[in-house]
Amino acid sequence: MNADEIAAGRARWQARYDAARKRDADFTTLSGMSVEPVYGPPEGTDYPGFERIGWPGEYPYTRGLYPTGYRGRTWTIRQFAGFGNARQTNERYKMILGAGGGGLSVAFDMPTLMGRDSDDPQSLGEVGHCGVAIDSAADMEVLFDGIDLAGVTTSMTISGPAVPVFCMYLVAAERQGADLSTLDGTLQTDIFKEYIAQKEWLFDPEPHLRLIGDLMEYCAREIPRYKPLSVSGYHIREAGSTAAQELAYTLADGFGYVELGLSRGLDVNVFAPGLSFFFDSHVDFFEEIAKFRAARRIWARWLRDVYGATSEKALWLRFHTQTAGVSLTAQQPVNNVVRTAVEALAAVLGGTNSLHTNALDETLALPTDESAEIALRTQQVLMEETGVTNVADPLGGSWYVEALTDKIEAEAEAIFARIRQLGGEGPHEIGPMTSGILRGIEDGWFTSQIAEAAFAYQQALEKGEKKIVGVNCHTNTVAKDLEILRISHEVELEQRRVLAERKAERDDAAVKAAVARMVEVSRTGENMIPAMLDAVRAEATLGEICDALRAEWGTYREPARF
Repeated sequence: MNADEIAAGRARWQARYDAARKRDADFTTLSGMSVEPVYGPPEGTDYPGFERIGWPGEYPYTRGLYPTGYRGRTWTIRQFAGFGNARQTNERYKMILGAGGGGLSVAFDMPTLMGRDSDDPQSLGEVGHCGVAIDSAADMEVLFDGIDLAGVTTSMTISGPAVPVFCMYLVAAERQGADLSTLDGTLQTDIFKEYIAQKEWLFDPEPHLRLIGDLMEYCAREIPRYKPLSVSGYHIREAGSTAAQELAYTLADGFGYVELGLSRGLDVNVFAPGLSFFFDSHVDFFEEIAKFRAARRIWARWLRDVYGATSEKALWLRFHTQTAGVSLTAQQPVNNVVRTAVEALAAVLGGTNSLHTNALDETLALPTDESAEIALRTQQVLMEETGVTNVADPLGGSWYVEALTDKIEAEAEAIFARIRQLGGEGPHEIGPMTSGILRGIEDGWFTSQIAEAAFAYQQALEKGEKKIVGVNCHTNTVAKDLEILRISHEVELEQRRVLAERKAERDDAAVKAAVARMVEVSRTGENMIPAMLDAVRAEATLGEICDALRAEWGTYREPARF
């Protein structure tokens, strides 16, 4: 790009920056030195390839979605929390919000993630242990008691039974008197990554995609601010993938959902802004920053050039980040505070829109109140003390960062080509990327690629080529064992007791009729969300709804591979 083109771009950026709202804050260094809101090539110089870097708020968004960076709005502090029953988690949410958290992110227990009630025999011993137990809309009411759902953004990390759980959230908001059309937040719903990495599915892919398509249509029409899909790379990375694999598989899944929306006749400019993303931030500082920058650039280019999006917001890749749980160690767990801070800083310098920081004890148990507060304060120290919010994309133009961004992008593009190749030639019912994803799931290609990457990393650790402090180097310590949070078995007993009482008090005939109606709708082309909402309003439980659909659609079993 020549000097005149760069100067014209800077002038466009300046006009947009001047017109944008900025926070009332001190944007100087600790010593009082003034800094510019963005930096670029020196005036009057050429910069070959600068169009791939550009200016914040302009295509291809390598440097961020907004001309102001964090001067306009900081990232949302969205701490992920859930344990025990809804009442206990509600107390933790109020603590997070009272301490300065900006949004909520719900962690569900394993029975809920698998679409089972707390009294299901397969739930024994798991109720409330890795998240909060939610059996019905009544639990969702308790979960958000005293929290204005119309005034706080809420993220829910659940995919297999995401749609009925979302219906419970909507009913809880209704019972608060909220206008549902104004609700804001994110539902994960990403079933592709379940088959690829996390393994929490209910049905075959096709019924799941039908529900996701229905949800996309419903939210686009009825709840336009709510994001019905958070395409998740986090679990792919936690399963052992490389950074480039995480990026490529995640964006490929996102392209698959774009193809799903297009197959439903939806306008990409309307539904694409409802797609958000969820990435891992691992401990390799610069690799993670490059990954986030490459992600924005790839998404914008594909949405414009492949899928025909024309609106700016349809080209935006908005993403939430969570620091890497897999990087936490049981050995010398206090070191995890340092790891989390480095990972959080990488996410911020990569331009994340919201962030969760892991607690130091999460490799041992769910976080205590004290460790959860340290995790929250980590973000607040970054936001308030370090000056990272003063400049948009402060590492933009770094020879290393730009080269690493380009390299990760090239690796991701090679993976996209391979996925599309898996789908074969000729016409595709939904789209070429979706066809490739489904074949890759069926053939075990994704899991084998992740397994190979994880094995290679483990070998490097065992040979001492990669280091983890406290694990394979610097292992001496004076630290004492941590006090950890333990979930009492009484939580499960109480949850089962309350569930039995609710079932005894409800109108069973109304529940059965509503669930039967939902199943009838599943056999048609009609959108299932209204019928599912009616079942939830009648106090049908999550297990009852999911069991009815299992009976109709069957249960997916992963093919055995050796």
